[in-house]
Amino acid sequence: PSTARSARIKDIASIKGIRPNQLFGYGLVIGLNGSGDGRRTGFTIQGLANMLEHLGVRVSADEIKVSNVAAVMASATLPPFARIGKNLDVTISSIGDAKSLQGGTLLLTQLRGVDGEVYALAQGPISIGGFSASGAAEGGVTKNHPTVGRIPGGATVEKENPFSLEDKDSLTFILDNPDFTTVSRIVKTINSDFGGDLAAAIDSGTLRVQIPESFRENKVALLSQLEELEVTPDTVAKVVVNEKTGTVVIGEKVRVLTVAV
Repeated sequence: PSTARSARIKDIASIKGIRPNQLFGYGLVIGLNGSGDGRRTGFTIQGLANMLEHLGVRVSADEIKVSNVAAVMASATLPPFARIGKNLDVTISSIGDAKSLQGGTLLLTQLRGVDGEVYALAQGPISIGGFSASGAAEGGVTKNHPTVGRIPGGATVEKENPFSLEDKDSLTFILDNPDFTTVSRIVKTINSDFGGDLAAAIDSGTLRVQIPESFRENKVALLSQLEELEVTPDTVAKVVVNEKTGTVVIGEKVRVLTVAV
């Protein structure tokens, strides 16, 4: 097949086990200019009271009347092979009735995985991509989403994802778009490049590659070579019509016979 339409294996497939993991946690944003959660958001007041008690300040939740605190959910993505000390971007989303998170600071928040373990800690000033303003009269103006913000590099990895390549004697590749023809081409390309029967297709979306003896102590070099191999993915004959704009997209496998339009 022509290499003009070829793609690298790393662009059309991923390695099983090497993937990002989602983290999330509950936290408090302080320092808001009267745009925090209202009195009816009980979990915010209770969370603030619990935090103060943890710091040695005993106060009843019924006595707290503030409008500069908001309860939020913090989320981040833990990339594969992220080591302790690596910084992650954090997304902050209000879960109460706060009007805006502008000018707020996220207090130290634990970010957990689906297994309940703490993998990162987040804290820092929030940057939002919008604003909300109102005057003395009724009405106001809001741009974008002032109740969602980000903290670039605001989380620090405290625990690593327990995945290692050292004990692997084979690698499993998963195709982004399963196809029997594409997976067969990948197997043929790998075996031809390495001169052996290293690769074998399991199904339309999965293939297994045995690690040669010469690469047992240097699996990174093997993965680098595998990822750079080019394969021409197969596509189905498809026609996409956008009735709103009148645009028609025709795939390369489509063949037009004698027709009347």
